[in-house]
Amino acid sequence: MTSAKDLNKESPSSPRVRLAGYAILARALDKGRAHLIGNAGGYHFDCPLDNYLFNFKEVVADDVKKLLESGLSNNEIAAWLDANGVARTQAEKDAWSDGMEAARPYHIPEQKDWFIAACAEAKIDPAVSTLFDYLEADDIVSFTA
Repeated sequence: MTSAKDLNKESPSSPRVRLAGYAILARALDKGRAHLIGNAGGYHFDCPLDNYLFNFKEVVADDVKKLLESGLSNNEIAAWLDANGVARTQAEKDAWSDGMEAARPYHIPEQKDWFIAACAEAKIDPAVSTLFDYLEADDIVSFTA
């Protein structure tokens, strides 16, 4: 079984880390494992970020949670993800991951107010920051506050 990070003491993987071509996956798995053993801190598995990935593949978090409970490694879960849900080519995975990495909630009207407030707490400029910039900055603030 892959060991779980203690998210009370360290942040999960960056959403930029790509596992089998999927952005967000390594972070989601870190949060899921930590949740299973009660070490998730302020992090949440099956959150809106995780669901960007699950929706892209058309899988559900409960199925991924079962894989985590069974002790599968990150690579085994990535292989499961490739084999389940909607089939995606490497080019589709790369394009989706690139798009997620470039996402700028500041320019999305229904997300702008939330993003401005979130970036203020993370001490970054929302007008020039991506969602992933915010998540990484928030991780740093969480452990230096």
